[in-house]
Amino acid sequence: MVSSLPHPTTAAGRDGLAALLARPEKAVVALDFDGTLAEIVPDPERARAHPGAVPALAALAPRVASVAVVTGRPAGVAVRYGGFAGVAGLEHLVVLGHYGAERWDAVTGTVHAAAPHPGVASVRAELPGFLDRIGAWPGTWIEEKGRAVAVHTRRADDPQGAFEALKGPLGDLATHHGLVLEPGRMVLELRPPGMDKGVALAEYAREIGAESVLYAGDDLGDLPAYAAVDKLRSNGTPGLLVCSASASEQVPDLTDRADLTLAGPAAVVSFLASLAQALGRAEGA
Repeated sequence: MVSSLPHPTTAAGRDGLAALLARPEKAVVALDFDGTLAEIVPDPERARAHPGAVPALAALAPRVASVAVVTGRPAGVAVRYGGFAGVAGLEHLVVLGHYGAERWDAVTGTVHAAAPHPGVASVRAELPGFLDRIGAWPGTWIEEKGRAVAVHTRRADDPQGAFEALKGPLGDLATHHGLVLEPGRMVLELRPPGMDKGVALAEYAREIGAESVLYAGDDLGDLPAYAAVDKLRSNGTPGLLVCSASASEQVPDLTDRADLTLAGPAAVVSFLASLAQALGRAEGA
């Protein structure tokens, strides 16, 4: 174990990190975007990757099988907000946007996407009037996500109260249109079934023949990816679960399951840079 790397607190996590260090050319490093590579901000359109993220990823990506950014955002938006396009060293980077429904490859610079679910268009048209009829708290607002729609409560006078009050009605609306409701930190997302980070991660790891997987996330939407890594581990593929958790914004469902908890995006970026350095030293040994 390299001393500059933080130590996972679990045996499974230590095994996962050891496997990554031993055979990085067979490892996938998968990362959420918002809250993991980028700070959570009141306006999601203003989210940008931490300034050290691209240099750290450019140093790491050539040393592993792949770096995958797994996000609910459209792939093109994540690429733009992350600053990933046209960066030397990121040839092994992919962005799995919309929970894997879209894929951007750094090598080609193109996005490939499946056909959209018709229920999303129906919800998009109905949602403003629906929120008005149920008396949604002032300060709630709708985020257009292309293949999904989200309702944010972070700006409401009582963000948690608004969140709890909207969960039931929005869940019913999602079901009516053949969608599912995915809660996050002061956000409720309506999206097609079968779209989650676990499905995207498992399919991608299988596609490239990964022999170890690291996944880092920060919110409830990352739990399916945690479950996918747990399943891989149960089938003999080592994995490391990392939680990005600032002191003020922690999700116990993640921190309780993580092998390694880091204090937000700055700490995640520092960890990725240290991992790249450790692999570089191993190459030169």
